[in-house]
Amino acid sequence: MNNLALLFANEGEYAAARPLYERALAIREQALGPAHPHTAASLNNLAVLLAHQQKFDQAIPLIERALAIQEQVLGAQHPDTMQTRASLAKMRAAVQGSKDAAG
Repeated sequence: MNNLALLFANEGEYAAARPLYERALAIREQALGPAHPHTAASLNNLAVLLAHQQKFDQAIPLIERALAIQEQVLGAQHPDTMQTRASLAKMRAAVQGSKDAAG
């Protein structure tokens, strides 16, 4: 399911990808728990999709949750954690940039 969502997302078919990412997240949360690295990966995937759609208000809380899980489970220096931290920084910068342009 996650791979199909990734395929749709890579093709720019965000409307098709989102429910698949959401379902993959729900399955992982139930099967693996809310603090599992695969759950964090699903949170990250959905957040990145939402960020591509400029829905930062929805994306940022998801990626912050993914980062918290990764820092706790994988550690602050793990490559996945560092990548998620970088993605969060890009999202926050995009939000700040849009505020600066508006104001």
